[in-house]
Amino acid sequence: MNKPTVLIVDDEKSARDGLVRALRRDYLVFAAENGASALEVLAAQKIDVLLSDVRMPGMDGITLMQRALANNPELTVIILTAYGDVELAVKAMKLGATDFMTKPINLDKLELVLDRVLKVKKIELENVRLKVQLDNKYGLENIIGRSPVMQEVFDTIRQVAQSRATVLIQGESGTGKELVAKAIHQLSPRSKGPFVAVHCAALSQNILESELFGHEKGAFTGAMERRVGRFEKADGGSLFLDEISEIDASVQVKILRALEERQIERVGGDTPVDVDTRLIAATNRDLKAMVDDGDFREDLFYRLYVVVITLPPLRERQDDILLLLNHYLAVFNEENGKQIEGFTPAAYEMLSAYEWPGNIRELRNLVERMVVLARGKVFDTADIPPQVREKAAGGEVKIDAALTVDEMEKRMVIQALELTNGNRTKAAEKLGISRRTLHRKLNQYGIG
Repeated sequence: MNKPTVLIVDDEKSARDGLVRALRRDYLVFAAENGASALEVLAAQKIDVLLSDVRMPGMDGITLMQRALANNPELTVIILTAYGDVELAVKAMKLGATDFMTKPINLDKLELVLDRVLKVKKIELENVRLKVQLDNKYGLENIIGRSPVMQEVFDTIRQVAQSRATVLIQGESGTGKELVAKAIHQLSPRSKGPFVAVHCAALSQNILESELFGHEKGAFTGAMERRVGRFEKADGGSLFLDEISEIDASVQVKILRALEERQIERVGGDTPVDVDTRLIAATNRDLKAMVDDGDFREDLFYRLYVVVITLPPLRERQDDILLLLNHYLAVFNEENGKQIEGFTPAAYEMLSAYEWPGNIRELRNLVERMVVLARGKVFDTADIPPQVREKAAGGEVKIDAALTVDEMEKRMVIQALELTNGNRTKAAEKLGISRRTLHRKLNQYGIG
């Protein structure tokens, strides 16, 4: 793993050299004695963090920061200032600095600050990278997943999107079936047409029939004027029927006709209406079993069962849990004006052991709750709601109440090294921390 790069800018040689010596073990360190030299380094090297004194001859630290950020908005800047120049440091923060430190520099505190800002930077860049990757490769910006099973789902979405075939999406509640339906529509030649969604379980059958097919004026009490149904509204686009298993037999017949003849009749009308609508359906039930039990029409089942996409529950895609946690942490940090930095290894391990019966919807809601109620900068096991902690403790990872947090963390570090055959880079990735943080924990716990 490449070391993070740090550029130290200070006109005092002793201060500059002291910082270089303190940081060069864990970082690739560059140094400059003034702003002009610093800009040359920034132009030639990819720098992660700029540590700059605020008062220097010629170009001061704030001017340097502004010019550096103009060329590289992703650069992290920490201003170094004398105690009496705190107002300048505050000004620098308003203009784009991430943090500031007063001289003389406390090296232990500097290490913690660098660790924190780089961790935040990693999460931000990962989310940007993931969004670009999904936009470019899949066009699925709202679907998060790098696990092999989700890659297969993405490939199927890309293939089926170009066809006119009916698609059936199967999966437990909260697995993201509507997101998949939207992705199919967005990647299809119909993307400029409407995407219309109907949640069938939320409507009574009488209302559902009118919602889907529309009605003529006077078709029933209260029908004061003609109404266009969802099939017509989706003409030229896609119609998504969520929980299609909840539709009764009389409405199923009409859906079958719409699929076979590409025509519908409004309730109370007898004139066929042509529709060019692609149907995407979803269910969290076993439609084949419902057919066998006589609860779903067999002919409609086979009309729907052209292309099937099965979304895995979150418990079967553990590789994506950390990614999803960090993704929603970034989302709710921004929504709530918070700066939570991440999850401790112990918290991540506990959340990985949890089975997530509500799938991604439950994970999303949990992260939002944790962010809203957060008091610290990092989530630990104590921040996880009690009901999740209790159920997670019954999973693969047992939480021993007799252990301290440090003891539990030490066990998890050892377990990660065992699972990766001592590969520290992979162990750090499994724990959700940087290799540098892992190195510090190995020293802290005396692990060889």
